[in-house]
Amino acid sequence: MNRHDEGRRFALRMYLPRTVGLLLGAFAVGGGLYESAAPTWLWLLLLVNVLGWPHLAYAIAVRSRNPHRAELRNLMTDSALGGAWIAAMQFNPAPSVILVTMLAMDKAAVGGLRFLARCLLAQTATLIVVAAAAGIEPTLEPSGMTARLGAVPLLVIYPVLVALTAHRLARRVRAQNRLLAALSQTDGLTQLMNRAAWEEMAGAEMRRCRTSGSTATLLMLDIDHFKAINDRHGHPAGDAVLRAVARIVRDTLRDEDLPGRYGGEEFCIVLPNTGEAGAAVAAERLRTRIEGAVLERRARIRATVSIGFAELAPEDSDCATWIARADRALYAAKAAGRNRCVRFEAALA
Repeated sequence: MNRHDEGRRFALRMYLPRTVGLLLGAFAVGGGLYESAAPTWLWLLLLVNVLGWPHLAYAIAVRSRNPHRAELRNLMTDSALGGAWIAAMQFNPAPSVILVTMLAMDKAAVGGLRFLARCLLAQTATLIVVAAAAGIEPTLEPSGMTARLGAVPLLVIYPVLVALTAHRLARRVRAQNRLLAALSQTDGLTQLMNRAAWEEMAGAEMRRCRTSGSTATLLMLDIDHFKAINDRHGHPAGDAVLRAVARIVRDTLRDEDLPGRYGGEEFCIVLPNTGEAGAAVAAERLRTRIEGAVLERRARIRATVSIGFAELAPEDSDCATWIARADRALYAAKAAGRNRCVRFEAALA
């Protein structure tokens, strides 16, 4: 999603809180206007503000070249309008304080302290200008029952609405963070674990085996003559072969197995709770399925793979040592003519 679309979504997220907030705020402002015996035209302006501004603000944002920035200006306008209504209520204490608090709360939730400061400045400036233009002076009289009751819906309902909006945004951020974390561990071409993520998982499995006394076997798989495939058919065809091999690997292995792309045309797999005998069966199953598959349909490309595997041994001091033994078995498979599975033996060291 580009920045323009994200800005439009931001404006849409603000549309409902603004609509509901203005409706609730109308009761608070209405109580203050009633107690100050406001003229009819002020009531009409309040009605226009409540019914018209949410839709106008949304239209301004979505039609702007920069919807996000336009919506931030709309939020500052919300605060400025709040200042104007505080002056129009002749600074009636109860609705004025609650109006300032509610407007400050949602601005802080959206933009933090710096944005809140800008909105409070706009609110104060508008309040002073309207009060000076209309000759309104602050009243020291306490709010009457009408103003206090009118402010209750805004005080009770609006914080819940802001909290729900913040909760929804937080859930979205957490989902995006999980997606980013998954992407950072995934090879973009094959959708298997990338090398760093796989090495971390292999190390964790090695430590689990040391603690529990169980075993595991590590496979290194390499596509035979892959460079020739790229040279003859082009890199897009080579990429299709890599994706097809990765798909066969995923479909062939168990859910608990740990496949990854080690680099280039080389894949790596950890088989938990599997000794050499079981690994030999799994490796041969993989080899035959890849050999029998059409890996790229347009050019009818077929390929074979060589596989080396090594069961976790006491002399494996770390994961790198374990990988190196499986890699030696892989090179032995290549040297023996390719398209075969070879287990690590002491002689290969």
